Amino acid sequence: MLNIDLAGGAQLCCEKGTTVRELLTNAAFPDLGKTVACRVNHIQRPLSWELSIDSLVEPVTTDSIEGIEVYTCTVAFMLTAAATRIKNIRLHLTQSMSYSYYYESPERELTPEDCSDIEAEMRRMVRDNEPITRETMPADVAREIMRKQNYADKERLLFYTGTDPVILYKCSGVYDFFGGALADSAGITPTFELRSYKGGIFISGPTLSDPSHTMAFIESPKLFDLIDRHTYWLQKLQISTAAEIHAIVTAGRSNEMIMGCEAEHTKVLANIAAKIKERGNVGLICLAGPSSSGKTTSSRRLSVQLLTYGITAATLELDNYFVNRDKTPVGRDGKYDFEALEALDLDLINENISDLLAGKEAEIPRFDFVAGKRTKGKTMKLDPGQVLVIEGIHGLNDRLTESVPAERKFRVFISPLTGTNIDFHNRIGTTDTRLLRRMVRDARTRGHSAEATLKMWPSVVRGAHRFIFPYTANADALFNTSLPYEICVLKGYVMPLLMTVGEDSPVYGEALRLRSMLEYLPVVPSDDVPNLSLIREFIGGSCFE
Repeated sequence: MLNIDLAGGAQLCCEKGTTVRELLTNAAFPDLGKTVACRVNHIQRPLSWELSIDSLVEPVTTDSIEGIEVYTCTVAFMLTAAATRIKNIRLHLTQSMSYSYYYESPERELTPEDCSDIEAEMRRMVRDNEPITRETMPADVAREIMRKQNYADKERLLFYTGTDPVILYKCSGVYDFFGGALADSAGITPTFELRSYKGGIFISGPTLSDPSHTMAFIESPKLFDLIDRHTYWLQKLQISTAAEIHAIVTAGRSNEMIMGCEAEHTKVLANIAAKIKERGNVGLICLAGPSSSGKTTSSRRLSVQLLTYGITAATLELDNYFVNRDKTPVGRDGKYDFEALEALDLDLINENISDLLAGKEAEIPRFDFVAGKRTKGKTMKLDPGQVLVIEGIHGLNDRLTESVPAERKFRVFISPLTGTNIDFHNRIGTTDTRLLRRMVRDARTRGHSAEATLKMWPSVVRGAHRFIFPYTANADALFNTSLPYEICVLKGYVMPLLMTVGEDSPVYGEALRLRSMLEYLPVVPSDDVPNLSLIREFIGGSCFE
């Protein structure tokens, strides 16, 4: 008999070979209906996992971010498996928008009828409670399976990573591999919606607040077109997947790849500068993006591009406009909410901006973060024809700059919107890219551990969803700050940091997930990264520091 500690304090006994699902069922676990996976001794496993030693078992439920990720990944596998089986077509994940994933086929455009047929097959999987099994096999066998399924990118990735044996998941006769666990049957994941869109398919999973409801889809043609163009550019340069990056690195062409990516950033920023010049009467540039999107470097590089048109820029640091600590709003958790708009002195911001744009001198405060109070700072005045740049998470919210007429403002939204995927079914999410950037910078500049960054990250993500993404439609220009090679550079910095997260940490599972994702990517040394690169803002060595 095995001794099992169930998260929450319950202690159970079971026979060797009992699955976690059987254990939870026999224990009448109250949240079994919301459980999609589990952690056994802190490692993510499917519910079909057979217990063989005394273990700690932690159910992964749909009222957690981790549970929703497992759910969404399972539904995505059902989608690609259904398309492969009933339509004999491959689906490639090319972008995400409005918390939905967008798939296209390299064989042909997908019709509304295709979308309807694939969804019907997925609904059948749910009704029949189609099993999703986990199989361990030799690498050469796994590669042959991927080859027969015409999943060439996955076959090459298994070659480059050298993992042996390989864990594959199987659904309706179709195999695939993933960095984490999946639900062990389609019946666990009934909440999803498919939508035909511009020759492809969007799939939406459940909401975190109510997993029985599908995430609302908000169409954003401007954002879709931006990412679609970037995806096409990645494909043309053959840097869409980790296997393609591996091929470039092994061919000794890393520097060529880096220079090409940096040139693309320069081109985009030059185009934004040209738009500002064309407007003619811009006095204020508002640059907004979530944490670790690269706002500082982007604003500096945009200022350099403006110089080519004879336009100089001055930056106003919004961090100096926090209200005194005793006036800071408090969130539902009882902690200070520094990301709320009301954490800033909006009246003083608008007063100073108005004075500066009118050619007047303004007294700019300085915020003492140790004392939690504003103190007297410096005076500032714009030169004739000079534009003012502000950067921060609220830059797209008109309340921040309501004293400035709309025609005098130019608003830029920046974020690493999409980049190189692990393969055509497994993406590196925007949030993960920003998290890895933040982890490296926190360790380098603030002495924070990886554990500390991982613990605070969910609140940062919530802040972005509340205060940034709802206002992206207000932007006059969008800048995708992702660099296809950047995760390969960050890997060398972040893997040692992730290894410091202990097994007893509440974020150990998240650290393991990130380590698993990074294992698919090669390491690219930072030596060839130029000092004006946006990634230098995080790893150090930026010419703008």
